[in-house]
Amino acid sequence: MRLAEFTLRRAVAEDRAAIRALVRQGRVNPFGLDWRRFVVVTTSSGEVIGCGQVKRHADGSRELASLVVREDYRGRGVARCIIEHFLAGNPPPLYLMCRASLRAFYARFGFRPLSPDEMPPYFRRVARLARWLRQSDDALLVMRWP
Repeated sequence: MRLAEFTLRRAVAEDRAAIRALVRQGRVNPFGLDWRRFVVVTTSSGEVIGCGQVKRHADGSRELASLVVREDYRGRGVARCIIEHFLAGNPPPLYLMCRASLRAFYARFGFRPLSPDEMPPYFRRVARLARWLRQSDDALLVMRWP
């Protein structure tokens, strides 16, 4: 997929370092970074400016994860492009975990917040752990599409 100034493509092995750097910069979960599940968004010069993946968990649930856009490219439709790509290629349900402050952003795509009793086992465990470790006022939110 091509945006005016960006290209979305499947990640290749050479993108591993860029994916890890973006994930560190975005301060998102650094576990389960298998480049083969990722798509990346690149500039016309080939620079990776955004990434995301869909991970499958042991309970069978699938998670839109590791969605990060380099700070100087935010607000230009890069995240939207990644999200729409994965929604078009994955049947529901699809879950995600995010900071509560991002609730409205993901709601635009049809994601809705879940109560603990609505969550698959993997997300219930992670949400419980996050509440126990809570280090900021921006709580973890689990959402589901559709």
